[in-house]
Amino acid sequence: MQKITPAKFTAKTAWAALDIARIPDATVRLHWTDQPYKWHINDGEEVFVVLDGNVDMHTRTGGVVTIWPLQTGDIFHAQTGDEHVARPKGQARILVIETAGSV
Repeated sequence: MQKITPAKFTAKTAWAALDIARIPDATVRLHWTDQPYKWHINDGEEVFVVLDGNVDMHTRTGGVVTIWPLQTGDIFHAQTGDEHVARPKGQARILVIETAGSV
């Protein structure tokens, strides 16, 4: 799991890129929500981009919960098997890229 803050990303050359994930047969969805999702584990990787609002991403590993505060522009990457739940603080718009058919 990782949180990426695009505003902090720099590179040695123009147009250098940070590869976040490779997702075959992916869906790209824009979500609107003002309610938490549910604890889940994706069948593949997930890239979660906060376009508007604030979201606390909760992850659980070995029974230990970690909270990742996400603000507009932040990116969260969950790998296959990572248990997590998104909890928005008010309204949020989120771009989710994940394996087609995933939870």
